[in-house]
Parts: sequence; C-alpha cells; structure tokens
Amino acid sequence: MQSRRHFLRGAGTLTAAVAAATVSKVAMAALPEPVSQASPNTMPPLLPRTGRPYNPVVTLNGWTLPWRMNNGVKEFHLVAEPVEREMAPGFKAHLWGYNGQSPGPTIEVVEGDRVRVFVTNRLPEHTSVHWHGQRLPNGMDGVSGLTQKSIQPGKTYVYEFVARRPGTFMYHPHADEMTQMAMGMMGFWVTHPKTRHPLIEEVDRDFCFLLNAYDIDPGSYTPKIMTMLDFNLWSWNSRIFPGIDTLNVRQNDKVRIRVGNLTMTNHPIHLHGHEFTVTGTDGGPTPTGSRWPEVTADIGVGQMRQIEFLADEEGDWAIHCHKSHHTMNAMGHEVPTMIGVDHRGIAKQITQLVPDYMVMGERGMADMGEMEMPIPDNTARMMTGQGPFGGVEMGGMFSVLKVRKNQKPGDYKDPGWFKHPQGTVAFEYNGALAKPARFQSKGGQTMPRAQPDSPPVEVKVRKPVGHADH
Repeated sequence: MQSRRHFLRGAGTLTAAVAAATVSKVAMAALPEPVSQASPNTMPPLLPRTGRPYNPVVTLNGWTLPWRMNNGVKEFHLVAEPVEREMAPGFKAHLWGYNGQSPGPTIEVVEGDRVRVFVTNRLPEHTSVHWHGQRLPNGMDGVSGLTQKSIQPGKTYVYEFVARRPGTFMYHPHADEMTQMAMGMMGFWVTHPKTRHPLIEEVDRDFCFLLNAYDIDPGSYTPKIMTMLDFNLWSWNSRIFPGIDTLNVRQNDKVRIRVGNLTMTNHPIHLHGHEFTVTGTDGGPTPTGSRWPEVTADIGVGQMRQIEFLADEEGDWAIHCHKSHHTMNAMGHEVPTMIGVDHRGIAKQITQLVPDYMVMGERGMADMGEMEMPIPDNTARMMTGQGPFGGVEMGGMFSVLKVRKNQKPGDYKDPGWFKHPQGTVAFEYNGALAKPARFQSKGGQTMPRAQPDSPPVEVKVRKPVGHADH
C-alpha cells in the first residue's frame, strides 16, 4: 500500500484524459479541491480528522475520498472522467470513472451527516449520479430526465442530503447506464452509525469492494459496451487476480466484508476456512434472528451484502466467486471440449503451417496456467497467480484472506505466505491401492421399458455455446 502523500492533488494534476469542455473558474472557486488517485494499490484507511468519529473501511485496490467541512456540511467533489485502470500487472483498460479511478473513490460519512457532493462532468456525454440505497429528497436521486436534468459535459451539479440511515451503499450513473456502467462508472458509499447500534457490531477490520465485469478483446483497451452476459473479465474493483490485493488480518480479529454487485449476473462469494453471517443487505442491518452461518453468500445484481466473521483460523484462505468461469480471466467461450481427443496427427500437420502451434485442452485446462505461448499485447493470461506450492490456476474474482497471529492491529500490509506447522499440509500417499469395490446391483428397474429388446441409443449432443445462463 502507498501513503496518501502519493495522491495527486488539484484540478491541474488530474491524470486522466479530459473532455474538451471545462468548468468555469468562478464555479470552481467555490468547490472543494478535487482529489485524484492513479495508483491501483489498496490505500490505508482514511482516519476522520473532522466531523463525527468512526472506524474507517479499507477499499480493496481503492481509496476513500477526502472531504472538507463547510459550516457543518461534509463536502465532497466527484469528477466523472475517462481514466486508465491497470486491471492486472501489464494489462491496462481505458475506462470511465471518477477522480482518476474506476471504480471511483469510496465515500464515507456518519449517520446524520449533512452531505454535499459536487459532481463535475468531464465525460464526452451527459451523466448523473444515483445514490443507490439512500433515503433522500426525490430531486436528489440522480435519475436524469426523471428527477433532474442531465449533467452536460463541462457542467457541475450539486447533490445535498442527510445520510439518514447507516449501512452499505453504492453510487453510479443513471444516464446512459448501459454505456457508462459498462465503462466502469461506479463507486462505494458507507454510512457509519453515529452511536452504538443494536444490530451493528464494532469490528477490527472493515473491507469493501464492488463486483464488476468487462468485455475487452485481447490486444484492445476499451470495453465492449453492448455485451449483455458474455463478459471475459470478471473483477473486484476493476482488478483481476493476481492483481487483486489480499485481505490481511490479525488472528481473532472481528472482520466485516462489504460487497456490492454491479455486474449483469449474480455471484456466490465463497470464503474458505471460516463461517460467516450476513449482517447487512441493501435495506440495512439484518435482524439477529434472521442470521445463520454460511460459507457462501449469493449476491444478486444491484445488491449489497455485509458478511462478518471471527478470523480465528491462521492461514491463507481463498475467497472467490464460485462461478468457475468467473475465476478464469480473458478466455474464449465458444471452444469445443477436447478432453480425451487424440489430435497428435492433426497437430503435426498444423505445425507444418504454424510452427508455434501448441496442443491445448486434451487433458483439461490446467496447462493454460503454465503455457508460454505468445499472447496478444495488453491482455492477461488465464488462470495465473503463483502460490507457495505452485500455480493457483485461478484468475478474475479471486483473492486470499491472510490470517496471522503476529499481524499488528491496524496493519494491513501483506505478511507473505503462511508457514504451515509441521504435519498440517496434505501429503502424497505412497502405499498400495486396494481394488475398488463396485456396487453390483443394476438398479433403475422400477419401471419396465416399453420396448425391452430395442437397441441402446447413443445420444450425441453438441452443447450450446455462449453464456446465456451466467
């Protein structure tokens, strides 16, 4: 993680490309100083120096937007603009976002705060901001055409309301949504309780991230905005594994993870080694009587979930989406299954024409994580990431919860790989293997066949292609 000293401050230092129009100097003079961030690293929690105190969140591969107090009002300045996001080391995407990043910075306030958000549009088209999940005056809800005029390029609008209830929220455009959200425009919002809340426990670590997806062809930089379901990059905060930072905690910390879903499908988020409870949804904290232990929480489209657990098991524990294609990275989907197909002959003929041709997929997909075949510029290899025992063979929506005895309170640095106590790692069995016992009953005879003497039929079906059921 980097220090907040690395932030690039001031309108003149914004790193992204800027639309041709500019905001008037008179209007800018009254605005809070815009703050921009270009680093994809996870930033330290932003401790509140003004306003009500709270325990800040840590945004995975993200940061929290600073504010200023103005006569008791907490003021923020969001700048909607084109940005360049490093989605994984060596792979960059040209997206739209806020203040130099996609997703935009997390906004943190306290229940009861009066909040004023200046939104400057430096996109090439109009936009607006919807404050997803907030209770607010209708005219502040950010639906262009319905509750306000669109914010035209070069213009700045002001949203002002009271953060009435604590919880986990999001923000995103409600103008040309298909384009602007496909280009990465979204951000997280956390409202902390102003006093001890009967349904919100204090925690030691509080993480948050957004689920998002992109369709970027290998060798290109800009997402396809027309894609409905068949995305090839599944990401957390516009980062794909191994580009996603780990979640580093101290053993016996009480941990909260807040997740918002702004993709086009649901995501079953699965945590290894611990049970958790869902303590909050879009509607706020859940009643204690409705909570039960889980190891997987399905997060639907447009939903938010808070999960909480006691990190009492040391180790490096996987946390990932349980849809297996969402842990792959850039991949072609319309490819026939070649498992068990001996294509050595055809491979020999192809290599006469294409010397670098490599046989893929006849044993499975694991080879994809290790193959050294040249790939197009600006793309991420599939199933990459090296662990202490070899290739992790994961990509996309995957990270690691690192639980350590010696992690200091408030220290979010990566402690390195876990050193397993002797005798606690799975090992190879070298003894003899007994002949397996097979169940001998034929079974399946409760209903006699109508034509008992008819020959068996071998059904040859080619599976449908595409990802319509993501």
